[in-house]
Amino acid sequence: MRKIRYPNGKQMPDTPASSYVPERMKANEFLAMMQAKQQGAANRGMTLEEEVNESNQYYVAQEIAAVHKKPTPLQIVKVDYPSRSAAVIREAYFRQPSTTDYNGVYRGRYIDFEAKETRNQTSLPLKNFHEHQINHMRLVHKQDGIAFAIIRFTMQAETYVLDASHVIRFWDDAHQADGRKSIPYAYIAKNGHRIQESYRPRLDYLSVIDRCYFS
Repeated sequence: MRKIRYPNGKQMPDTPASSYVPERMKANEFLAMMQAKQQGAANRGMTLEEEVNESNQYYVAQEIAAVHKKPTPLQIVKVDYPSRSAAVIREAYFRQPSTTDYNGVYRGRYIDFEAKETRNQTSLPLKNFHEHQINHMRLVHKQDGIAFAIIRFTMQAETYVLDASHVIRFWDDAHQADGRKSIPYAYIAKNGHRIQESYRPRLDYLSVIDRCYFS
């Protein structure tokens, strides 16, 4: 039996028969399948992520930018070799990513960002972020890279680019005795930059990056 565990040690449910993994499936095929399952089951804001991914594919195809989503790292614990040409993964763990979800290069600058979506109409809860993501954006900022968050308020159907400096400040304040645990919608609408949806790319966030960081 294969055992796949999340970073908190919790074991994934047994693989249903409809998604049975053949014994001779190559290791890289198995990794790709399990990472797709983990993303589909665990990630919030999948609609936003799909739009960002689609936009990135367009940017790459048109040679506008090279931006990609980082795969969730998988730590393989046990592998069996039933034959010299086959490897069967018996146990693996999804490791906690140490950086943000997206990174790449645009107009000669390094860019790094997170995509977050919320159904909350009044604020973005800071629990949507992890400490390692904040620390990574903080480091990118210090190295003069472009770090930001793409934030979608689902109920308002509005999506914004918010520079990482704002996210970092709210995160640091939240750890004070009376600090608030969210970023108000009104603050993001005022200090962020709204992304207009279009046909191709679906979410043209680089046009916002042009105005904010290159003008």
